[in-house]
Amino acid sequence: MKGYRLLAGMATLLVLLATAAPALADGIIIPEPPPIPMPEPIWLTIRYHRVTVTIEDQVATTRVDQVFVNDYDWEVEGTYIFPLPPGATVSNFTMWVDGEPIEAEILPADEARAIYEDIVRRRRDPALLEYVGRDIVQARIFPIPPGEERRIQLEYTQVLPVENGLVRYVYPLDTERYSAQPLEEVSIHVEIRSPDPIRAIYSPTHQDRVFIERDGEYRATIGYEESDVWPDQNFELIYTVNPEDVGLNLLSYREPDDDGFFLLLVAPTVETKGRVQPKDVLLVLDTSGSMEGEKLQQAKDALVYVLEHLNEEDRFNVIAFSTGLQTYAADLRPASEAERAVGWVRRLSAVGGTDINRALLEALAQVDPERPTVLIFLTDGQPTEGVTEIDQILANVRAMAPSNVRLFPFGVGDDVNTLLLDALASEHRGATGYVRPYERIDEEVSAFYAKISTPVLTDIELDFDGVTVYDVYPDPLPDLFAGTQLILVGRYREGGPARITISGQVEGERRKFVYEGTFRSEGGDDFIPRLWAARKIGYLLTQIRLHGEQEEWVDAIIELSTRYGIITPYTSFLIQEDLWTEAGREEAAETLKAMPTMPAFGAPAVEEAEAQADLRAAESVGGEMLPGEAAQAVRYVGNKTFILRDGVWIDTAYDPETMEPVRVGFGSDAYFDLLAARPEWGEYLALGTRVLFVAEGTAYEVVGEGEGEPTIVIPTQPAEPVEPAEPTEPAEPTPGSSPSGGFCPGIGLIPLALGLVTIVLGRRWS
Repeated sequence: MKGYRLLAGMATLLVLLATAAPALADGIIIPEPPPIPMPEPIWLTIRYHRVTVTIEDQVATTRVDQVFVNDYDWEVEGTYIFPLPPGATVSNFTMWVDGEPIEAEILPADEARAIYEDIVRRRRDPALLEYVGRDIVQARIFPIPPGEERRIQLEYTQVLPVENGLVRYVYPLDTERYSAQPLEEVSIHVEIRSPDPIRAIYSPTHQDRVFIERDGEYRATIGYEESDVWPDQNFELIYTVNPEDVGLNLLSYREPDDDGFFLLLVAPTVETKGRVQPKDVLLVLDTSGSMEGEKLQQAKDALVYVLEHLNEEDRFNVIAFSTGLQTYAADLRPASEAERAVGWVRRLSAVGGTDINRALLEALAQVDPERPTVLIFLTDGQPTEGVTEIDQILANVRAMAPSNVRLFPFGVGDDVNTLLLDALASEHRGATGYVRPYERIDEEVSAFYAKISTPVLTDIELDFDGVTVYDVYPDPLPDLFAGTQLILVGRYREGGPARITISGQVEGERRKFVYEGTFRSEGGDDFIPRLWAARKIGYLLTQIRLHGEQEEWVDAIIELSTRYGIITPYTSFLIQEDLWTEAGREEAAETLKAMPTMPAFGAPAVEEAEAQADLRAAESVGGEMLPGEAAQAVRYVGNKTFILRDGVWIDTAYDPETMEPVRVGFGSDAYFDLLAARPEWGEYLALGTRVLFVAEGTAYEVVGEGEGEPTIVIPTQPAEPVEPAEPTEPAEPTPGSSPSGGFCPGIGLIPLALGLVTIVLGRRWS
C-alpha cells in the first residue's frame, strides 16, 4: 500500500513520543510505599493463572488457581480482592499460607465501592473504578517474605441466562497484564454440556487463539493457553443452541440516534451423515522449473492429502502446468480412482515456464454447472508463458467460470503476483492462502482442505424482513462447511423484530432456514462495531489494491480507522493530533494519495495481502491487532477508542471544533458525584487521572486536582430501555448457587465482565 514503510516509521516515532510519560491504566496492584524509594508502583509477579470452567444446563462453575510471587528484597503484605459477577455465589475460597488455609469474606457492592473510592482518594489511582457496583471477595494476605509465593484457589457458580438461543460466559483476564513479570502460564479450559444441540461456539475476544473440540451435538471443549504473556483483555465465550440443522443467532448493538450494528452466527449441525453435498475438486499444480526440489515435493504431498480425503460421492481431476499441460484424466473421475491418481501425482517433475491462463481455462472447461466445484490452484511464480497480462487472465477466467466454482489460490513463496491471486479469489467466492518460505505447503493446504471438504450449504443468500440492513461483510457470502461457522456483520437502520431467512443449496435442492429475532433499539454487544469496522476496512483496502484508489474509499478508511483505533497504512500516524479535525484528515488523505504504489509481488506485498485478508475475515478485535508499540497509545473500552496524547486519554468521538468539554477535577466531590450518577462511566475513568470522553452528547475532561470547575451539572440517571426478549427458563441452580443466578426474565443478557484479580499491598482496608 502507498507509503507503508514511511508511515510505519512515522508511527513508531510518534508512539514513542506519546508514551514517554505513561499513565497507569487498568492496574491490579495498588501498593503502599515500599521500604525504599521506587520510581514507579510495584506489583507482585503472577507465576501462573489457571482457570477451569464447567457449564452444564446453563450453570457455570468457575475454578481459579493462581500463584503470586514476591520477587522483591523486602516483605510484602496486602489484601486480595475479586469483583464478582451479578448473581454469582462463591462456593469455595482457599488461600494457602505456610500450608494452612485462610478463609475470605464477601463484601456487598456498597462496601466494595467505599473501598474503591478510598483507594482513588489515597493512592490517586482510579484503576478499580471500572468495577463499581460489584460485590467482592476479600481476604487478608499475611506478610510474604522475599522470594516466597502464595497460592490462591477460588470457586464460584453462576446461572447463565439464554437469550434467543445465546449463552454467554465472561472471565476477567485482562488485569493480569499488570503482573510484575509476564505470566509463565495462563490457561482457560471450558467444558460445555448442553441439553440442547450446540451450534456456533464463538469468542469475541480470543477466537483466533482458542481450540474448539466438538464431541457430538451436546458437548464441547474449549481451550486457551499462552505462556510468557501479559493478557490484555477479558476472556469472553458465546455459544448458541438450536434444534435446526442450520442454526442462526443474532447479536446487535445500537447507540441512540445512530444506525445499529449486528452480528449473525450461522452454524450447521455437527452430525453430517446424509447432509454433505457431493462436490467436484479440481487440483491445478504449478510444475514449472522454479518448483523443483522441496517445494514440489511438499506440493505433491498436499495434493495427495486432498485425494485421500475425498468423500465417496466426490469427483476430481488433477492438472499440472508449466509451459504445457498434463492432465490426469480427460474428464472428472470418481473418488474411487483417487489411489491411482496419487501414483500419477508422485511421478510429476518440475520443468519449463508458467502458463497460468491456459491451466485455469483447462480446469474450468471441466466444470459441471450442476455440482459445487472447488478449484485449488498452487503456484510459486508469475505468468511467463502464453497470456501474461493480469487483467486479460482475470477477464478470461471471469468469462469461463460458472457461478458454482469456488477458486482457492495458494501462493507459494514471495514471488507470486498477489493482485492476480487475490482477484481470482475475490471474484469467485474463494480465499487466498500464502505459503511463506518458512512454511510447509502440505501443512497449509491440508489444514485448509480439512475445513472445506464437506459442504453443507452452498450459494447462500440472506433475507431480512422487518429491518433494513446494509454494509454486510463478508461480501460475497462464502459457502458453509461442516465443522465451520459463518460470522456475518453489518449495519441496520432501526431496531425491532425481524424475520431472517438463510437459503442455499443442500444436495441439489434449495432449502430455507428461518430465524425470528430482534434488533436492539439501544445498547447490546459493544464489541460488534469494531469488528464490523475491521472487516469493512479490510474490504476497502483490498478494493483499493485490486482496482485503484477512489476518494470515498480512502476517506472511509481514515474515518473508520480513527474512530475505532484500527491501524492501517493510511492511518499509521493515527495518534497525530491533526487527525482529530476534519481538515487534518483531508490533508492526510491528500498526502497519502501522492505516495508511490507498492509492487504486486515480493515479501512486503505478500505481508500486506495477508494483513488485509486478516481484516476481511476478522472474528475478534482486540489489542493484539495493534502493531508493536502502538498498543501502548491506544485503548479499547467497550465501543470507544481512546488515544494517548500528551498524557491524556482522549475519546476518538471527541470533536474539538464543536465540543467544549466539562472539566472535572480528579478526585474532587464532583468527580465522585459523576461516578455515582453514572457508574457505567467508571470504565472510562479507570483509564487514568487524565481522561477526556464523550457520553450522552457531552464531553467530560478529567483534569488535575483543583483544576476542574467548582460545580458541574450531574446528569440524571436515564430510564432503562426495555428490550423485547424471548422468555426463557434458567436451569435449576446447583447447591450453593444464588437463587436468582443473575437471571432477569425479559431484560436480556446480564453483563458478566467480571473485573480483576488483585493483590493490594500494604494495610488492610476497613
